[in-house]
Amino acid sequence: MFTTRPELSGDFGMVASTHWLASATGMGVLERGGNAFDAAVAAGFVLQVAEPHLNGPGGEVPILLWSEAEQKVSVVCGQGVAPAAATIERFAELGLDVVPGTGLLAATVPGAFGGWMLMLERWGTWSLADVLAPAIHYAEHGVPVLERIAATIESVRELFAQDWPTSAATWLPGGDVPRPGAKLANPVLAATYRRLVAEAEAASSTREGQLSAARKAWYEGFVAEAIAEFSATTAWRDSSGEVHGGLLTGDDLAGWSASVEEPLTFDYQGHTVAKTGPWGQGPAFLQQLALLDGFDLDGMDFLGADYLHTVTEAAKLAFADREAWYGDTGVPMADLLSPAYNAERRRLIGDRASLELRPGAPGGRAPKLPVFPDPGTLSDAPGLSGARKPQGVGEPTVSRDGMVKGDTCHVDVVDRFGNMVSATPSGGWLQSSPTIPELGFCLGTRAQMFWLQEDVATALRPGTRPRTTLSPSFALRDGKPWLAFGTPGGDQQDQWSLNFFLAVVHGKLNLQEAVDAPMFHTEHFPSSFFPRGSRPGVVHVEDRVDPGVIAELRRRGHEVEVQGPWSLGRLSAVARDGGFLKAAANPRGAQGYAAGR
Repeated sequence: MFTTRPELSGDFGMVASTHWLASATGMGVLERGGNAFDAAVAAGFVLQVAEPHLNGPGGEVPILLWSEAEQKVSVVCGQGVAPAAATIERFAELGLDVVPGTGLLAATVPGAFGGWMLMLERWGTWSLADVLAPAIHYAEHGVPVLERIAATIESVRELFAQDWPTSAATWLPGGDVPRPGAKLANPVLAATYRRLVAEAEAASSTREGQLSAARKAWYEGFVAEAIAEFSATTAWRDSSGEVHGGLLTGDDLAGWSASVEEPLTFDYQGHTVAKTGPWGQGPAFLQQLALLDGFDLDGMDFLGADYLHTVTEAAKLAFADREAWYGDTGVPMADLLSPAYNAERRRLIGDRASLELRPGAPGGRAPKLPVFPDPGTLSDAPGLSGARKPQGVGEPTVSRDGMVKGDTCHVDVVDRFGNMVSATPSGGWLQSSPTIPELGFCLGTRAQMFWLQEDVATALRPGTRPRTTLSPSFALRDGKPWLAFGTPGGDQQDQWSLNFFLAVVHGKLNLQEAVDAPMFHTEHFPSSFFPRGSRPGVVHVEDRVDPGVIAELRRRGHEVEVQGPWSLGRLSAVARDGGFLKAAANPRGAQGYAAGR
């Protein structure tokens, strides 16, 4: 099939990401002797500067990695937790029954820095100064403004000008929205990272000592002090329409650290897919595989009506279970992935599109769903005062017309030693909350994924992780490390990533063909983001899908919304395959690239 670019193949190293500057940075690290972990960290920090509307230092990062030395897959959890003061009762006192989608109340501990540092210390070889050098350069000298950066800043210009002056000072240079193609710098962020390096080098002469000192400076030193003071002493208008301060304290930052965990896995037709635990949405990918394992996808026309219907209906069931069961608490994943449970659930997939949200009862447990806004709701929700139309709410992912606005970043790396990384950094985007003037970045808003309702899996509890949508992926084939992949996309991540995986496994496409293949997803289940709306039965498909297939899906009861030919998904991937290293990246949005040799 036609591809927008070749699948890359070589034997030295491959990097694929959502921005060419990050991919080139990672490849430069590999060329200078660094390994995949060094390259991913350097690329990750560059993404904060090159895609500031999609992620930032105040955000978070989950990482899946393969260590050739350890011969295993590990998860690095760079997802911070809710502050100690963040309770359902506290939000009730403020008159809120949902967590705002913007502003200081939605902040969790910024986990991205800790996650990157933990991977660098345990598996990397480079120093803090070396991995931060490219990001410091771009923050100091500027990056080319993407059309989507300019459009994002334009969309919140009024908010910045009227309510968030510290953000206006950072992102409206000279009082104007930067034009596409112009250079945009963040000298305050560059100074923050320069100070981190200086303090780390003054504290220790060893690489490990410097990384430890940098973490201390971030979570207990000058960075934490600036965050805590800003949270405690300032208040800002947020998506509730009201003015609020923050709940995050220095003790919250000092008490948190990134962690290494075992992945959750599922074996599917000779492949073992690894994901984070159910504190993220990643296991929904595995549940979809468990359901689809009972269908003959090889016997269906790839991207035909039977194929799209079956995959979409499986997604509805898996994500209904996400809503009822996933969170940073005891989740019955063994039952949710068991053959008996999935055989029972599979029988719910019929010839017609379901318009219901149908969570299951794993192990006989009764499902408990939050009280959602009415179906179809996207702009009105409890806690939205109407005092001013909110701007920048939620995650800027897929609008009602299905167009991808961008929301998150992704990077994949494989090196000549066989190490592999899949990382999905996000949060702390420039429109999340006001810029902290001493640091040059803002806090994230991942706490909007908590529910202010007792007795549900995602209930707000101090010290727990929100159920993030961030979902890097890793797969082994016949027991050997094979594929690292992922995409931005909020709730769509574990649909688009699954579509890519199935295109390789069942469509027999190469990596680039699978990235370029027409994408689709459903908005049937409630959004993870403020104001938590849902659109039962709605399926988005790119218009490259055969018109006859679209007509048949509509006949079966799907609400099909046809989008532009290159509008859905932002996938990238690297692989170890047949003695070669391979890579592919997304052409949509004209910024993702793969590099390698």
